[in-house]
Amino acid sequence: MIITTSSSIPGKEIKKSFGIVRGNTVRARHIGKDIIAAFKNIVGGEVEEYTKLLAESREQSIDRMMEQAKELGANAIVDTRFSTSYIMQNASEIMVYGTAVFIG
Repeated sequence: MIITTSSSIPGKEIKKSFGIVRGNTVRARHIGKDIIAAFKNIVGGEVEEYTKLLAESREQSIDRMMEQAKELGANAIVDTRFSTSYIMQNASEIMVYGTAVFIG
């Protein structure tokens, strides 16, 4: 399945649009990772634990969006966007959404 942030796919024609599809996940931080992050905050540097958590969350959201698009009969998703929301202390939502289309 082709997923793009643009409205079109070079060399392809959108034959049918199925509308908006989305995928999301809500993730909570882990106390052990918070301790490591607090230490990194003191000494500086990337907090790899959170980088990995967010990357996994994005991939899971994309997988869920793709599954919804496939159920509709789509073979591509255009105008893809990500959104992040704060749900509660220590928990965030990652959402991805786009327009499911059939390209030929």
